[in-house]
Parts: sequence; structure tokens; C-alpha cells
Amino acid sequence: MQNWKLTLSYDGTRFNGWQVQPGLPTVQGELQGALGRILDLKWAETPLPQGSGRTDAGVHALGQVASFELEAPIPAENLLRALNRTLPPSIRVLECRKASQAFHARHSAMAKTYEYRIFRGGLCTPFQAPYVHACTWKLEMDALRQAARDVVGEHDFVSLAASDPDAAGRGLLENGLEAESLATASSTVKSTVRTIFWSDWTEAGEDLLIYRVRGNGFLHHMVRNLVGTMLEIGRGQFPARAMLGILEARSRSAAGPTAPARGLFLHSVEYPEEVN
Repeated sequence: MQNWKLTLSYDGTRFNGWQVQPGLPTVQGELQGALGRILDLKWAETPLPQGSGRTDAGVHALGQVASFELEAPIPAENLLRALNRTLPPSIRVLECRKASQAFHARHSAMAKTYEYRIFRGGLCTPFQAPYVHACTWKLEMDALRQAARDVVGEHDFVSLAASDPDAAGRGLLENGLEAESLATASSTVKSTVRTIFWSDWTEAGEDLLIYRVRGNGFLHHMVRNLVGTMLEIGRGQFPARAMLGILEARSRSAAGPTAPARGLFLHSVEYPEEVN
């Protein structure tokens, strides 16, 4: 059996997240179906690709990673071409290559980067709306950037985790990604402690504001709760240095609202060189 690694990008608007769900369109389901159509007639293989994590309904990906095993002796360039011909236009495979037997898209991941896009212009067109959170409030950039700096380092992020008890029972999913999916968090599945390596807001032209965050793990809805809370800080609903107190409170009620899924993108996933 040969282990394969795919890097893919998708528009999550019409999908009910990554994970296969009966009767609902999902990214994993589309990918499994495409592999089945390519391989089933000749090799009778329909592998279920394992993603680096389960993005929620409406969340997009610029660099999601999936892995699976195949017995079929198909060249990488042929598989890449066939997948992109078979998949819907909202899913594109960017890279397809053979990986080491030790590689697993979920278990081998060591860090992830997310970005969240805020539209601040006067008119959000139908072509922008599915990919941004339109926010017309006046925002104080210094306060936003200070709040972003305050989450860097190792913290207990329970105040910024989903308050859904079902999510906690599943091991505290991170934006639809299982906590145990990260090698650095595998021994503490139910811990709400995570390490953020960097966190910052940047302005991209006059109308777009982008939040980027890189860490070793993210709790369920953590990035969206970070964004929602920082926007409250940026518009003066919370004090400029409120983020430290919110983290110390260890209560979801201390933080701000959850930002919509449509502005969130899984930017990239990192792996140790020895298994990559």
C-alpha cells in the first residue's frame, strides 16, 4: 500500500463541513466519491481520505491536507489531473504526492494557521459576501493589534471555546478539528490549554482587514470567538487590554460573540520534516 498526501483548497459555502454526513454535501464525501469514480472500475478501491481536521459548515480552506492509502499503481500527476476533472469546481487539489508510511494528515500535524477576513467597505458585493464578515463599525486598530498580541503564548483558552457540551464530549473540536489531531496536543485531548505562536491584524487595501493566527491547536470555534471578541474590543465595547482578563476568567460568558463561519479560512498545515 502506498501512502498519499493531498493539499487542497475549497469554497466551503455549499458544504456541511469537511466530515462525511449522510445525505449532506461535505468536502470529504466529494473527495471520496471522486477517488471512487477514478479507481473503482479498475482497482476497486474507494479510500476515505483523512483530513488534517474537520472544518465546520461554511468554513473555507486555502491549504487543507488529506491522506489515504492506495494499492493502485497510479502516477501522482495522473491522479492529480483526474481528481481535478472529477471534483466539483468548488474543490481543487493543489498538490498530490506520495508520502512516507509514517505520515497521517491528522495525527502528524504540528501547527496550523488560520485567517479571518473582515470587509469594511460601504457595499459588500454578492461576489465578496460568502468569504468575508461585513463589519461597518469604526474599529481602533491599535486596540485590535494589542488584543492579538495578548493571546500569544501558552494560555487556557476555555473562555474562547464553544460552549456546546456535545463538542466538549467529542474531545473539544477545533473549528471542526479534533484536538487529538495535533501531535503536540495528543496527550491532553480534553485540555483547553493551547500555544499561539503569532497573532496579528493587517490591513489589505481600504476595505479588507485580515486576522492571522498560528498555533499548535485551536478549540472548537476558538478562532471565530477570538475574532468576535477582538471586534468588540476594537469598537470599544470592551477595554483595550480586556483580552488578558477574559482569558483569566475561564468562562465563555466573559468573551464576545462568535464571528460568522464565512470569513474563516484554514490557511495552512505544518508537519515535521521526518514524516512529511
